[in-house]
Amino acid sequence: MKRMLISIFSAAAFLLAQDMDARRFSVSTNMLGYLYLGTFNLETSYGFSRHWSLTAGAEFNPFTFRMQGGDRQFQSRQQSYELGARYWPWHVYSGWWVAAKARYREYNHGGLFSLKTEEGDGFGIGLSAGYSYMIHPRLNLEFGLGLWSGVRKFTLYDCPSCGNTLDSGVKGFILPDELLLSLVYVF
Repeated sequence: MKRMLISIFSAAAFLLAQDMDARRFSVSTNMLGYLYLGTFNLETSYGFSRHWSLTAGAEFNPFTFRMQGGDRQFQSRQQSYELGARYWPWHVYSGWWVAAKARYREYNHGGLFSLKTEEGDGFGIGLSAGYSYMIHPRLNLEFGLGLWSGVRKFTLYDCPSCGNTLDSGVKGFILPDELLLSLVYVF
């Protein structure tokens, strides 16, 4: 036990000693997320070496939109949480990056293109890549694309408000995950 603790502390000290000047925090928001039915989003990041940063993010959308007349509605309600890491070939918060993350999402969406509505939970992993353009030493504009894959437990309804169940179960998925146009503030 003592050897394991010494090993863990030694590894942590080694990681923290690497490129001490590269350690920074950042906070970002994806502006395109707000265009997708008003989805609030926030991501924080910690650059612990010249080439690596750890990320944590969340998305939230509580809105249901009703069409004129009140007989039709659509929504993409969700809450989503993710943890991941980014590799920066040049320098953390500068230039190209690739990322991997684990994600959980609780969702209820439908009514926009058809009356069918699906709700459930999704668990999975995602891969993404992008570029961070430095506007100012403390402000970046970030572009990126991503995919995520995993398992979803769902229930499919006939319409957003009737409650008639069409299908339910557990299925795998591969979906586009991110289209990023983020504003990043670096501490």
